[in-house]
Amino acid sequence: MSTPAEHGYAMPAEWQPHERTWMAWPTEGYTLGDEPDEAYRAWSQVANTICRHEPVTMVVDPCAAAAASARRWLDPAVTLVERPLDDAWMRDIGPTFLTRPARAGKPAGLAAADWVFNGWGGQSWAKWGRDGEIGESVAELAGAHRFASPLVNEGGGIHVDGAGTVLVTETVQLDPGRNPGWTREQVEQQLRGFLGVRKVLWLPRGLTRDYGEFGTRGHVDVVAAFVKPGVVVVHTQPDPAHPDHEACKENAALLRAASDARGRRLEVVELPAPTVLEQDGEPVDYSYVNHYLANGLTLMCGFDDPRDEQAAEIFARLLPERKIEFVDARPIFARGGGIHCITQQQPRR
Repeated sequence: MSTPAEHGYAMPAEWQPHERTWMAWPTEGYTLGDEPDEAYRAWSQVANTICRHEPVTMVVDPCAAAAASARRWLDPAVTLVERPLDDAWMRDIGPTFLTRPARAGKPAGLAAADWVFNGWGGQSWAKWGRDGEIGESVAELAGAHRFASPLVNEGGGIHVDGAGTVLVTETVQLDPGRNPGWTREQVEQQLRGFLGVRKVLWLPRGLTRDYGEFGTRGHVDVVAAFVKPGVVVVHTQPDPAHPDHEACKENAALLRAASDARGRRLEVVELPAPTVLEQDGEPVDYSYVNHYLANGLTLMCGFDDPRDEQAAEIFARLLPERKIEFVDARPIFARGGGIHCITQQQPRR
């Protein structure tokens, strides 16, 4: 089986120009929850903000209720396409888009790495019969050449710098519920072949709450993310009373000691967590790392917290050419993710 890398494809960095953003509309289950308007409001605020900067396509389940609510809440500029859905986390159920530059008489190309999706490691509450097909559907709708990987993976489990380096966590990629019996070397082989990377940087784990009932078991995109070549932002929990305090210190130290695929020592920028430590008796995993970079935009998770402004100042310094906007991400985090988790970029070829 040939891989995208063998055909010259690689995953661009998120800050590179986009053709559009893909999302999925909440339909049923815990994501919709007992307060569906809360979910609709959060998902629509993200889509309606992004569509002022680049096209947005929303995948909507064909059921009448989903279509009606999408039309009610979404800006008319958002394109709606109907495909059967179980859930609404496009970063995880959708494909990972790849590009190939024009070369030797061949035009620039768009491809998609279609990972195996099994409900975040086969979790008891998850359904994925329909979501498992969304990667192929979106690739087809985008006109991308699809490459199917045998690796169980989600888009929230990887973060690339577009120059040969990818961040992952051990508890996701080596999860017995995802890839039983796989070694680091086997995982790295798939990541190299399907992302076009040369170096894999492993972090031990994610944030504490991500190991709860509706967690992902350690997605990297709430922990650390590249924001430009050689620069990575990392979640930091300043409060020693929070169970993430020591894990965050370990992640930051590991990243400071690491170099990227080009041999550059990483510049690590800490993003302090919001001041809120728990919700309903459980530690929260509110994270500013889980942002989304659209064309000319840094879309940040807001928490109505004193540290929102501090995080915005850090991003303004790192990415001064981008407009910064916030969406209240607390309803999304209450459902198991953040802004980055519900968006998926299609890069411009």
